[in-house]
Amino acid sequence: MQAITASAPRQPPAPGAGFTLLELMVVLVIVSILAAVAYPSYLQSVKRGYRSEARIALLEAQQFMTRFYAASSRYTLDEAGSLSPSLPQRLQMVPADSPRYRLSLSATLNSFTLTATPTGSDDCGNLTLSHTGVKGRSGSEVSVAECWR
Repeated sequence: MQAITASAPRQPPAPGAGFTLLELMVVLVIVSILAAVAYPSYLQSVKRGYRSEARIALLEAQQFMTRFYAASSRYTLDEAGSLSPSLPQRLQMVPADSPRYRLSLSATLNSFTLTATPTGSDDCGNLTLSHTGVKGRSGSEVSVAECWR
């Protein structure tokens, strides 16, 4: 007959035992991979948000110019068409608290073009809007539809 030996019961780990180095490294690798994928996506999302604010400001500036035209029958301050009106202060820098875009106006007697120029880098470059509502962009290879969506 074989002798039965009693094995000592397993003790639970001590309360302050913590993680092994291997467990910590696995978690670190997983977090690194997630960060490498998520961070560029987050940055693109933030830039799209800033671009959206610029588009809204361009549309507000277009409405301002339409009202100006309705009141004076021209898009300029003088009959010669050389003096463009100033955009309202809140539309000159977007957003006002930390500007990401600078809006400018180029006007003649019967037409105008609004331009939103980024103060930093942006994939779409300058966004433009004309008196006829034609949306555009300059200084970029990205499509107009992509920049204005």
